[in-house]
Amino acid sequence: MQDKPLKTVLIVGCGYIGGRVAALLAAEGHDVSAVVRSRQSAEKLAESGAMAVCADLDRLPTDVDWGCQAADIYYFAPPPIEGQQDLRMRAFLASLPASLSVRRFVYISTSAVYGDCHGAWITETQPLQPTTPRGWRRLDAEQQLQAWCEKQAAQWMILRVPGIYGPGKLPLERLRKGTPVLRETDAPYTNRIHADDLAAICIAAMQSSSCNQVYNVSDGHPGNMTDYFFRVADAAGLPRPPEVSREEAQTVLSAGMLSFLNDSRRMDNSKLLQQLGIELRYPGLDAGLQHCFGN
Repeated sequence: MQDKPLKTVLIVGCGYIGGRVAALLAAEGHDVSAVVRSRQSAEKLAESGAMAVCADLDRLPTDVDWGCQAADIYYFAPPPIEGQQDLRMRAFLASLPASLSVRRFVYISTSAVYGDCHGAWITETQPLQPTTPRGWRRLDAEQQLQAWCEKQAAQWMILRVPGIYGPGKLPLERLRKGTPVLRETDAPYTNRIHADDLAAICIAAMQSSSCNQVYNVSDGHPGNMTDYFFRVADAAGLPRPPEVSREEAQTVLSAGMLSFLNDSRRMDNSKLLQQLGIELRYPGLDAGLQHCFGN
């Protein structure tokens, strides 16, 4: 298997991050094909110079035309919303024909695969102990991908990503509604990354001379979810949301939000910065929010 990146790229799951990656790669002269579900998404994708492949990952036919004979693959599609397995990843890998030559996969996973680390700083060697079905689904996808790549003599890179924020991806509607947040003294550690930095990291992972590696992806400055909501509110000129105790949170916060508040960890991003040579554009929330609001 060659080590040089291919000029032909397939992006599976071309949404908020995939669209950014597609635009960057098309501008660099890559031939980009991207998997989308709707005609509207396909039309939007065409604006970046990428070719759309319309496919439903939950109902893949046996003879999908992926639009290329050889490709580097970015896999950004989320897993199903239920269960402990990623059946979409399984179906996609099974759909790849033997005639399609894959050099490398870059997969966006989640920091939830680590589970609750009680606020400790963690590296990529941290044991994987998911505490939520969401974490288990991502771990299942990681394992499926690694097994497929070993069998096919392809390379892989796994990015364990925490909360993503950026223009158009901020909790503004939640803040406008005044939805409560957990009292800051009770809030666990959380991590984050700006969308533009994540897109650049995805490309760096594909083009790196290293392969078969896992990377913690974060800006290196953990905070907590309550502080995040407060700072977004301040930057947007909105009232800060009310705080509630952990006991009250069980009745007023969604199950999804509560699942994020059950894990606490601080992600060490040293390997990412050093091995991939990453220089973050937004190494802290203040800089990232200034960009989001055009300040």
